[in-house]
Amino acid sequence: MDPYVIQMNGSGNLPSVVDVHVNIGGRSSMPGKAKGRKARWSVKPSDMSNKTFNPIRAIVESMKVKPNPDKTMISLSIGDPTVFGNLPTDPEVTQAMKDALDSGKYNGYAPSIGYLSSREEIASYYHCPEAPLEAKDVILTSGCSQAIELCLAVLANPGQNILVPRPGFSLYRTLAESMGIEIKLYNLLPEKSWEADLKQLESLIDEKTACLIVNNPSNPCGSVFSRSHLQKILAVAARQCVPILADEIYGDMVFSDSKFEPLATLSSNVPILSCGGLAKRWLVPGWRLGWILIHDRKGIFGNEIRDGLVKLSQRILGPCTIVQGALKSILHRTTQEFFQDTLSFLKSNADLCYGALAAIPGLRPVRPSGAMYLMVEIEMEHFPEFENDVEFTERLVAEQSVHCLPATCFEYPNFFRVVITVPEVMMLEACSRIQEFCEQHYHSAEGSHEECDK
Repeated sequence: MDPYVIQMNGSGNLPSVVDVHVNIGGRSSMPGKAKGRKARWSVKPSDMSNKTFNPIRAIVESMKVKPNPDKTMISLSIGDPTVFGNLPTDPEVTQAMKDALDSGKYNGYAPSIGYLSSREEIASYYHCPEAPLEAKDVILTSGCSQAIELCLAVLANPGQNILVPRPGFSLYRTLAESMGIEIKLYNLLPEKSWEADLKQLESLIDEKTACLIVNNPSNPCGSVFSRSHLQKILAVAARQCVPILADEIYGDMVFSDSKFEPLATLSSNVPILSCGGLAKRWLVPGWRLGWILIHDRKGIFGNEIRDGLVKLSQRILGPCTIVQGALKSILHRTTQEFFQDTLSFLKSNADLCYGALAAIPGLRPVRPSGAMYLMVEIEMEHFPEFENDVEFTERLVAEQSVHCLPATCFEYPNFFRVVITVPEVMMLEACSRIQEFCEQHYHSAEGSHEECDK
């Protein structure tokens, strides 16, 4: 008998119950006891789920500490600019979504990489002579997080490694390790406004290195790389033939004294996958629209990487179609005043927070240049009762009801991260409480405290 024949038991006329089974290789697949298998329940989580680990969740959830009931909780830990309601998106953005919904045109499936018209809009918006883009160079994703996941999945196999900044966004490790990809950490230097240690970075590269992640502007540092420093990073990648995943979700969110340089505009030799999205610049992280921009002017990625990204995008069939339908209006109608007002607020809060914390003995904040964050060094020798940054921030919650993330979450102990999107009055109150906390626990040691305007 042919090995793939579907047998239908019954007479010529269809019976009321059709007994269908498949004969494979001459053996019947009729229900019965599988050979050598003892039937018993044994349902276990997969290796992938067991290897998936989020450092922030693990550390925060292990902080079993209750805030001071006499003080209102102030959370400076969540990187969501919408939490306090003081940073609404532009009315034009909201209207674009309403119009897309009311049109009734965007209720069905789109292509997994996004509507062609929406990809054309992104390509046009980010196109420039130094880094030209067409619709075929754009993959739309469910947020920037999925963009990063797809890039890692298409560039690296289990057993390979990727280079990740330290301190850096914890999701890189979470995604990579779930895929069996090794993490190698390259150092960012606080005394150089968080520039990369280029020699140490290059020393990590070996024959198994699949890509280099460059996050600019930075979460958690709030730093913005200069053009010359980005060129030096590109020189390392070119010399070692390592492609770059550029996480630019905070692109253009830089303060007036800095300039954002899209990495792809500075090199025509190094292939770059640039990840971005609406989340932060447009202040709508819950809308889950991100993108990958494929920059491959020398054809190093070729069709294989493009085809690979398309295949991977088909696993979840693309991002929300209503947001895609609104994308043209969002990109073209959002006012410059909206962007300027957002950055003005963030800069003002950053300056306020930096100035207040720099005046506190035992703390050394590093002045940010963009994004929504500020990193603060804890001079642990002046706080001997605390073992590390996790204990310091735990006690800060317990005594002052101020929650900052310990930078152990970002692979960088003895620092903590402050989110600068909270209302100004809340930021002032939080800084005042942090000062009170430090004054209560500070012990002088040899040497004197100096402000650190790095």
